[in-house]
Amino acid sequence: MLPDQATPQENYELFIRQVVESGVVWGLDSESYGSAHSVSEESEDIDVILFWSDREDALSHRKEDWADHEPVAIGFDDFIDGWLQGMDSDGVLAGPNWDANLTGLEISAKDLADALLSEKEG
Repeated sequence: MLPDQATPQENYELFIRQVVESGVVWGLDSESYGSAHSVSEESEDIDVILFWSDREDALSHRKEDWADHEPVAIGFDDFIDGWLQGMDSDGVLAGPNWDANLTGLEISAKDLADALLSEKEG
C-alpha cells in the first residue's frame, strides 16, 4: 500500500523498487473503456495511463469512472517491451503509483523504462 502523506516523488520511487522486486505492474482495465487513464496536466491532448506497484492500490482506485475496471497484472518484461514501447510510440505518458487523490508524476514511457531497467541492473 502507498504510504499516507507520501509525495508523488516518493510514490514514484516506491513504484520503481516494488516493481523490480516483484516483477509485476498492476493496471486497471475495462473491456468497454480500456486502461484507467487521465488527461495530462501538460496538455489536454496527452493521456496518462495509470499503473501501480501493488494490487491493493490498483483496487483502491476502482470507483467512479473506473468502477467497472478490473486489476490486471503485467509482467516486467511485457511492461517494458510491450506497454512502455507502445506508449512511447503513441506519445502517452505513464502515471506510476498515483494516490487516492489522483495525484502523481507524469513520466514519459521511455524514462520509466530506463528507470526500471537501471534499478534492475543495480
